[in-house]
Amino acid sequence: MSHSTAEVLVGGAVLAAALGFGIYAVQSTGFELGSDGYPLKASFRSAEGVNVGTDVRLAGVKVGTVTGIELNAETYRADTVITIRDGVMIPDDSAIVVASEGLLGGNFVEISPGGSLFYYGAEDEILDTQGSVSLISLLMKFVAGDEE
Repeated sequence: MSHSTAEVLVGGAVLAAALGFGIYAVQSTGFELGSDGYPLKASFRSAEGVNVGTDVRLAGVKVGTVTGIELNAETYRADTVITIRDGVMIPDDSAIVVASEGLLGGNFVEISPGGSLFYYGAEDEILDTQGSVSLISLLMKFVAGDEE
């Protein structure tokens, strides 16, 4: 009888660990159950370092996540879908930038709000975009003495 009790306890521990890993995987990818929000589109020249689940920030505060990214075969740009949580209104003259947390930090998407009295609605496209800047290319320009 004790042999079967030990098996049940070990099995329960294994299931608890698997559940813990599953919860961690869901949270680390940015997937949220029952998340409310509205999607916006943006097209970047370079979305290096941005993946599904990357934070979207406004004034340093997370207001959404990247929910889709794919290459546009016609324009060779990264078409991105971001979901902004309900209640956060983005002026329709805002800019969206792929920013870096520092030399060793990851990238995130930053929204620089404009001053318009009108706001983006669901499925609207943010036209003022700036892609990520490659640190390696900047260093190469500095080393080469390029004055551009």
